[in-house]
Amino acid sequence: MVRTVRKIRGGFTLIEILIVVIILGILAAIVIPQFSSASNDARTSNVQTTVQTLRSQIALYKLQHADTLPALVTDWTQFLSKTDIAGALNPAAGVQSFGPYMQDTPVNSLNSKSNVLNGDGATNPVTTACGFVYDYGTSGSGSGKIWGTKADGKALIIP
Repeated sequence: MVRTVRKIRGGFTLIEILIVVIILGILAAIVIPQFSSASNDARTSNVQTTVQTLRSQIALYKLQHADTLPALVTDWTQFLSKTDIAGALNPAAGVQSFGPYMQDTPVNSLNSKSNVLNGDGATNPVTTACGFVYDYGTSGSGSGKIWGTKADGKALIIP
């Protein structure tokens, strides 16, 4: 008697492989948008935290400089350097100095901008892309509040 030996091949059929690929595609379509939303939420949260820090540092600057607001609309120098009570940079030896209030120039993580425009966040709409809107007013007569802007640089984030 002759025995026929059959080889049993192990493996997957084309249909089984296609079904697995389709299932993985469906899962990827569900999961990937959630991750992109999470990263945008994290950047928004970062801007809100930065703005809260800036508000507290502006209040401290105002307290230490005889109710004078820092001129952040022109640049961040008064926040990044030591100042005297009048806000002059690099006070002479023996003169009481304050600051620096920030280690580095703050950057808005939503639009990668650090420039500051003067406005009150409500009645003065921002028409130019910027990182922050600061109510400096006329010669420092504003409220001193600061807001971050969204990715388009125009809409305000008010935490």
